[in-house]
Amino acid sequence: MSIVRELKNKVLSGQLLSREEAVVLAKAPFEELVDAADEIRTHFCGNRFDLCTIVNGKSGQCSEDCKYCAQSAHYDTGRVESYPLLSTEELVEHAKINAGQGVLRYSIVTSGKRLSDQEVEQACESIREIRKQAGIKVCISFGLLSQQQFQKLREAGADRVHCNLESSRRYFPEICTTHTFEEKVETLKAAKRAGMEICSGGIMGLGETMEDRIDMVLSARELGVKSVPVNLLNPIPGTPLGHNPIMSDEEVLRIIAVFRFLIPDASIRLAGGRGLLEDKGERCFRSGANAAISGDMLTTAGITVKTDLELLEKLGYEVKLGDE
Repeated sequence: MSIVRELKNKVLSGQLLSREEAVVLAKAPFEELVDAADEIRTHFCGNRFDLCTIVNGKSGQCSEDCKYCAQSAHYDTGRVESYPLLSTEELVEHAKINAGQGVLRYSIVTSGKRLSDQEVEQACESIREIRKQAGIKVCISFGLLSQQQFQKLREAGADRVHCNLESSRRYFPEICTTHTFEEKVETLKAAKRAGMEICSGGIMGLGETMEDRIDMVLSARELGVKSVPVNLLNPIPGTPLGHNPIMSDEEVLRIIAVFRFLIPDASIRLAGGRGLLEDKGERCFRSGANAAISGDMLTTAGITVKTDLELLEKLGYEVKLGDE
């Protein structure tokens, strides 16, 4: 029996893979690996596809030095508009547009290490109005907030917190020095204590190894994460990683498949950088991925919701929230 089939059967029986097994799996024959991952996806998730959109709710002049990010004040990329937290009216209007297109979850993402208490209060008002006027689910990505701040946001109507681990605990200091991996972990734990769902993944192509990617997902699994964004580095000139090579489609598919084996019932979500793939992600949706961020990303163009919905219909998916 091949290692892929052996580990697939283990996952289908309800057992979790170890780090050592995942490292071996990552080197398995490509076609067998991705086909098995899609079989696992079908077994645990059926034809459910979780589609969300994001809005750049506060842009630029970020204090953090994440080496991939055009919004960092540490780098001059000449391509990011800076503005404060968007008004309630602007966020509600954008949420209505997304809801009208059939999107079920809307995520507000803000630059900076964390929102201030005053900004959190403003965001709470916006979330209340979004829930009232658009009826769409709200996810928030507001940085390293406290449990008390998350509780206020939950009471306002947000039900999910996004905070990417970005990479492994080992490799994280190579990517950012102004906050730590442990601060990310504590943020996710604080969100859970506040009664929120959590969404956390990372960026592939930062210079990390496959073992780093596996370690990142294992950390997410330990935290109870069931929504795992997979971002592909879009190298931005002016950032320290602006000259990194773009990943091959095959390597991305291999990553997606391994992640599916590790968290078999999760929403494995194609996120930033999807437009770099030759088929814009279609093969990923037949290799274990069952979720995506649609529309424009934070600082780069994305793929339209209409295009995504047409593709998902062709592939036989039904757009539903991952927790349904």
